[in-house]
Amino acid sequence: SGIKYHVSLPVVVGVLLVGLPYSISLAAQWLYGWPNKPGYKKYIEALKPRIYCLTRATLETLKYLQYGKLYFQFKSWYKNEENRKHYEKGITFGRRGNKLDLYHPPHAGKSEDVSAPLVVFVYGGAWGSGERSTYCLLARQMAEELNATVICPDYCTYPKTNVLGMVQDVADCLVWTQENGQKFNFDKDNIVLIGHSAGAHLCALTTLFLIDAREELFIESSKQQNITLSIRGIILSGVYNIMDHYEHEQKRAIEYVSTMHKAMNGVENFPYYSPTHLLKKLSQDKLNKVPQFALLHGTNDVIVPVESSTKFSDLLTSLSVKASLYLLPRVDHTEMVTDLMASNRRFYHVIYSCIKQEFT
Repeated sequence: SGIKYHVSLPVVVGVLLVGLPYSISLAAQWLYGWPNKPGYKKYIEALKPRIYCLTRATLETLKYLQYGKLYFQFKSWYKNEENRKHYEKGITFGRRGNKLDLYHPPHAGKSEDVSAPLVVFVYGGAWGSGERSTYCLLARQMAEELNATVICPDYCTYPKTNVLGMVQDVADCLVWTQENGQKFNFDKDNIVLIGHSAGAHLCALTTLFLIDAREELFIESSKQQNITLSIRGIILSGVYNIMDHYEHEQKRAIEYVSTMHKAMNGVENFPYYSPTHLLKKLSQDKLNKVPQFALLHGTNDVIVPVESSTKFSDLLTSLSVKASLYLLPRVDHTEMVTDLMASNRRFYHVIYSCIKQEFT
């Protein structure tokens, strides 16, 4: 028995310290894709010490199990036909035939003379996932809390398209708002963009592309100008400097399994897709057209570090762009959206108080 003990102990230690992390590392890369990197020896690379960081990051995803109840709640709500009185479902828009859902304010139809302000909510998903139905409870609550029409559009994600395609989709949604304000009784000239994570990045990037009248949007310059004038403010919690975020991903050893650098078409395009870089290149005339920003960030966010928002706030202020910064104690990355879905969530009132203050 003594010999078996001495033999089994190293085996157990080896399995826990090497076998398990190695298995998790391989599984993560099989699921999310191996890097297209010359000289990358995937099975050997997976044995490097960085696999412990990747293992930790992978195991952190298990905390999403706590949202199981909420998952069934929004799935049930979205499928219940009785809730269709609150919103218009599956409206087609844009060049790629994406769909959007439009949520009515609580007093919709009671005063046809007054058009409701409009919120366009752009969800996140690391530029590689996400769908509008997931955020039905959030959009419904947001319409109630802000007394506004709320639109939640889908957009194509990687690998169907790159970030430029995603920006075009968000811009197409804004084009749709300019053409359909009267039909759905919302104020097309009073739009607030709200985005989370990759959605925050896309909101900021789309707005700056429109202000810069980018030809790659394939939208008439007059339409771009009208949309720019209609955006009154942007409320965000996400990524603004792609290189900074890539370095953060490297520290967590997830840069190869992340869809970010793939969706950006490689590291060389990070400046092109970084709102921070674009802001620095805008002329003063164009900077004057940038709407005010409100940046919300949870201090417990390990997926997107809080420095993402503090640095962006500092940059906006240095360029004389009006910006507000809210650092929310104990809030993590996911809670910034999940806790907007139901009034009994822990940070529901805290987050909405910040959003309401800026929205008003």
